[in-house]
Amino acid sequence: MITRELVEEKLKLVAYPGFTKSILEFGFVKDIQITDDNVSILVDISSSAPEVKKEIESEVTKQLQLLGANSIKVVVKTPVMPKESSSKGKNILPQVKNVVMVSSGKGGVGKSTTTTNLAIALAMQGKKVGLLDADIYGPNIPRMMGVDGKQPEVEGSKVLPLLSHGVEVMSMGSLMEEGQSLIWRGAMIMKAIQQLLQDVLWSELDVIFIDMPPGTGDAQLTLAQSVPVTAGICVTTPQKVALDDTTRSLDMFEKLHIPIAGVVENMSGFICPENGKEYDIFGKGTTKPVAEKFNTVVLGEIPIEPTIREGGDAGKPVVFHDPNSVTAKKYQESAKKLWETIEKINAEGGVDNEAIQPTTPPGVSACSTGR
Repeated sequence: MITRELVEEKLKLVAYPGFTKSILEFGFVKDIQITDDNVSILVDISSSAPEVKKEIESEVTKQLQLLGANSIKVVVKTPVMPKESSSKGKNILPQVKNVVMVSSGKGGVGKSTTTTNLAIALAMQGKKVGLLDADIYGPNIPRMMGVDGKQPEVEGSKVLPLLSHGVEVMSMGSLMEEGQSLIWRGAMIMKAIQQLLQDVLWSELDVIFIDMPPGTGDAQLTLAQSVPVTAGICVTTPQKVALDDTTRSLDMFEKLHIPIAGVVENMSGFICPENGKEYDIFGKGTTKPVAEKFNTVVLGEIPIEPTIREGGDAGKPVVFHDPNSVTAKKYQESAKKLWETIEKINAEGGVDNEAIQPTTPPGVSACSTGR
């Protein structure tokens, strides 16, 4: 005869994906029903990642089959996409006036370069600015901001952000060994992002830019449920394949009820260093119809210039180190448009800190990982 005790012993062998503790130890097993050796299990997890759900279903079924059950039913509940906006989420950054999420539908479109230069541009315009690199798998911000290899200091239980080009900076890349890969599941990514927000001693900032991983997954959902996101920016390139993914990213903003500040069309034309002429090698101006579809604007059409690549590799962002270049001036114009949009959103009451509790997975300390 199958008993509850036997079932629980088997569930202790089912580790939550990415952790050593079991789903039973974490308290995720909400109900166990046994009738004539027919077993029904209800598991309520904190990750929305389908691969996590699938693995738990498979492992629970595998363990219960060893008991010789006549039938096995495993129901795994996952978080539902919030109906209310991020601006009604629990605010774990109360000292920051505005949060800007910078996202992209796909990688390789220049999202980190755009985030870096917009952040510095607003700092040059007199704002107190922070920059959080939440692209856990590909943290490029340290190199682009010129803090690559610098280790942040610890004050009490908090990590002090690094300061570069007038911007407070923090990245997972500054907390781990250079070149180390992070082979993490969604739940661990979610917890890491929350701790990068909560365990860093950010100053009272006018705005913090958060450079998100590409796509529309757990990282975006976690941020939306952790802080009131004032506005979202989508970075794209003019090609059709990039614009298809941009549509998905903008749709994500709408579903999370995050006001869309605009779209940045990156690699919009190429400025030849030999003659100063501009060539539309990837196309140009294709982003406007997509922006109009989502009732937003194109914040800027940023061309390709060799100085952008050189500045990113050397930790000398073009907007700061080559302020008279065409690209730098376009970043400055885009930053001004962005700030005007932020002020408009706030004037219309776009940010409300009433809490919808975020769903937080069991965690590992992001700040204790690596070095």
